Amino acid sequence: MKWREVAEDEIKDTILYHEDIEDSTKGRKNAFKHIGNKWLKVTFKQEVDKIIVITVIDKNK
Repeated sequence: MKWREVAEDEIKDTILYHEDIEDSTKGRKNAFKHIGNKWLKVTFKQEVDKIIVITVIDKNK
């Protein structure tokens, strides 16, 4: 997610150690976490053997 200026480790951290999580559409989930000055929202779908990241947004921008 280079063009969003979010590192892969920040995305993983948000999914695994979120501060808040909510259900989204089509079986997706939104995970939220503060990392530094960012308030990240990661939309993802969990499958049996993997996690698919749909989008990543810094809600502070």
